[in-house]
Amino acid sequence: MVSKSLPEDTLAEELLELALKSGAETAEVYQSRSLSRTVFFEANRLKQLETSQSEGTALRLWCRGCPGMTVAYGAVEPQVMVERALALSQLNQPESVELATNFKPSYPNLGEDVPVEVLVNWGKEAIAHVRDVYPDVLCTADWECDRETTRLVNTKGLDCYYTDTTLSCYISAEWVRGEDFLSVSDGETERDQLHPEKVAQQIIQRLNWAQENVSAFNGRLPVLFTSKAADMLWGTLQSALNGKRVLESASPWAERLGKPVIASSFTIYQDPQAGPYSCPFDDEGTPTKSLIFIQDGILEHFYSDRVTARQLGVETSGNGFRPGLGSYPTPGLYNLLIKPGSGTLQDLIHKLDDGLIVDQMLGGSGGISGDFSINVDLGYRVKNGQVLGRVKDTMVAGNVYAALKQLVTLGGDADWNGSCYTPSLIVEGLSVTGKN
Repeated sequence: MVSKSLPEDTLAEELLELALKSGAETAEVYQSRSLSRTVFFEANRLKQLETSQSEGTALRLWCRGCPGMTVAYGAVEPQVMVERALALSQLNQPESVELATNFKPSYPNLGEDVPVEVLVNWGKEAIAHVRDVYPDVLCTADWECDRETTRLVNTKGLDCYYTDTTLSCYISAEWVRGEDFLSVSDGETERDQLHPEKVAQQIIQRLNWAQENVSAFNGRLPVLFTSKAADMLWGTLQSALNGKRVLESASPWAERLGKPVIASSFTIYQDPQAGPYSCPFDDEGTPTKSLIFIQDGILEHFYSDRVTARQLGVETSGNGFRPGLGSYPTPGLYNLLIKPGSGTLQDLIHKLDDGLIVDQMLGGSGGISGDFSINVDLGYRVKNGQVLGRVKDTMVAGNVYAALKQLVTLGGDADWNGSCYTPSLIVEGLSVTGKN
């Protein structure tokens, strides 16, 4: 069984002590343990219950200034880990050691466990809501409770840990009408409580809009990205705000601090206490902090880890995260929040005389260049403020930076889409291509 309280485990202390006795000057241990309980539904019915657990330990040490790193999953042989890390250090060049010191905070657990029986009931409730309105659809879903404990200890006096419990759900409704196939999906990630009726209503709303298939459009017109689809835009901004990309001169905003970069309606920030993606410290042991990246369209800050901050000549923002257990920390975000505007999604739709709603898409963000071309997996045509129906075989292309300078309206319907808290928004200047 996975332990809830890593600090009672003496493995980290044993590894650090062995590393120092074996010739290392400095060492660090990063531990991660998780327990996940998932309930799966298929074809409207409960399919299976699954429990999975994982445990990993990463040891990083420096011998004569040269780094060595090794990773173990499950049971650990401390002496073997130390010997491997020391052997690897002999193959590497010396580097600066960037470690937090003399820091032993106490963080409360985040979130509460939910019994499997509750997850099952939530899943049944959500599917029942959808099928009460659309009895012909087939629903696939998973409802999950995930608990993860993280601990970071080093020989310079750092010892910090916390346990994070999150709840998540995902529902997909498939509707077959003759030769026409429609798949609508939505989900939610929260702490303590999920809302099956809310998720079901979002599915039902999309199915209502898709009652009819209508002609697409060719040309330029306003595009409304729902909060679920808007994440595509923010992926590009996350890259542009990355301090490492600034050092590489890859960010187009490298020389734009203090200057306008997007529409003045936007304020974009991180908040370590917000929502299900709150986080007390990063993977370097630095306490996370609230930070405004863009204030009223003006670029204020980049985010960085310790090494990047030193190279930029600034203080670390507490954003050093490991892409994987065996990776060095690198600049990353735990959450990104876009300050909402006002009005519901329906209010935004009423503002469109002739436009397109994008709700699901095939294809990722435009990368740091901002250029993108996406296939609209689920989109709707709007005329005179009313949804006419679903469009098929449609593409939207443009540039993220240009689009965010041509904001028409920012909605007040912000919601979590992954670790991004974003409202719906209407932008101009995008090219729409579709088959009639």
